[in-house]
Amino acid sequence: MGRFSAYKLPLKSMSIGTHEFEYVLDNEFFKNIEGEDVQKGKVKVHLTVKRTPASFELNFDLEGVVQIPCDRCLDDMDHEVNTHETLYVKFGSEYSEESDNVVIIPENDGELNIAWFLYEFVALTIPLKHVHPAGKCNKSMSAKLRKHAARSLDDEGEEGDETVYDDEDEVPGEGGETDPRWDELKKIIDNN
Repeated sequence: MGRFSAYKLPLKSMSIGTHEFEYVLDNEFFKNIEGEDVQKGKVKVHLTVKRTPASFELNFDLEGVVQIPCDRCLDDMDHEVNTHETLYVKFGSEYSEESDNVVIIPENDGELNIAWFLYEFVALTIPLKHVHPAGKCNKSMSAKLRKHAARSLDDEGEEGDETVYDDEDEVPGEGGETDPRWDELKKIIDNN
């Protein structure tokens, strides 16, 4: 992580009180960090460090946009990042992460490289399922998905309707009409 020397906080030399830092995570940052989830973007970071005699409280405000691949068509799509994270740092004999937001760093080292934490804060904003809004997916890829979609077999072993949801179809559970089979099951549950 030598490429990330700009992200090293000299905690040991900080005076007691509040200190502020600004960073911009750009395409070069995301490329160099070699994370799987994000390769491009521009995110502004405002960091406030509050030092007490015993510990440090790091408050991160991240705001910007990153590009992530659409789960459906694989084209890049914009994802807005707007999050606040807090990290607590204490001195100890060796480096350890006590919990998701508590880190122990060696007192004789006295520095904390926050580059990977910044990347993780951005990555944690990405939802499990990320797809373009309706009508925005790559039309060519959507057509290929429809062409190669699995077809279901009806009771006699004949090919039935295919079940493919592209960017123009309604996805079950997201409003609109429901499958009549679910309606029948709901009636059974409601009668009990």
